[in-house]
Amino acid sequence: MGKGGGCVPSKRRQPPAAAPSSASAAAAAPREAPDEEVTAAAAVTGRKVRLYIVFYSMYGHVESLARRAAAGAGAVDGVEVVLRRVPETLPPEVLEKMQAPTKDPAVPVIASAADLQEADGVLFGFPTRYGAMAAQMKAFFDSTGSLWEGQKLAGKPAGFFVSTGTQGGGQETTAWTAITQLVHHGMLFVPIGYTFGAGMFNMDDIRGGSPYGAGVFAGDGSRQPSETELALAEHQGKYMASIVKKLAHHA
Repeated sequence: MGKGGGCVPSKRRQPPAAAPSSASAAAAAPREAPDEEVTAAAAVTGRKVRLYIVFYSMYGHVESLARRAAAGAGAVDGVEVVLRRVPETLPPEVLEKMQAPTKDPAVPVIASAADLQEADGVLFGFPTRYGAMAAQMKAFFDSTGSLWEGQKLAGKPAGFFVSTGTQGGGQETTAWTAITQLVHHGMLFVPIGYTFGAGMFNMDDIRGGSPYGAGVFAGDGSRQPSETELALAEHQGKYMASIVKKLAHHA
């Protein structure tokens, strides 16, 4: 769906874009997180630091961002990327009526919310439903009660990327309202700010995303992420991976 205020399924939707090698549409090189000494993180911990990218995508827009974010994070030395989707809550017959495509089996459903304990950091991606996260992602967060009870996720860095149908449909509020989930777990919200450089100020093209995280405008569902939107997602993945490494080094 990826709609800000209601959803209009479209038959014109194309398959999710595969993650290309590397690209950036920014007019100036994005600024990365300070990485002095962070390359020693893997050696200190004895393993690669692990970044989970956990998402829900009905029509593929969020999945495209997730794959590109994974490409960015995977380019950071010493970082292992784990890509997972959250369980679907709608029955197949409803998804068929909504013209939702079949999920790519190459990206497995996360086995349990408890798997998040294995992550050194997490990026969550989801479409908007009336300015807040989709019910499928909320259901996943609702399943983390035992983790909350033991504060098993406390101190882990986390970020968001989103999809909305319109410019006023929740590019910022969707992430903003989702921060409450992190607060109760004691997780550390990591926004991208304006580290994408001049690309954050580009007014020549339609571009989703905000200082909260990457984003895409889905329109009626037929519009796919632009190269600038994908480049922002790639930057977020790389930026988040560098932050996770830095925190792991100082843990």
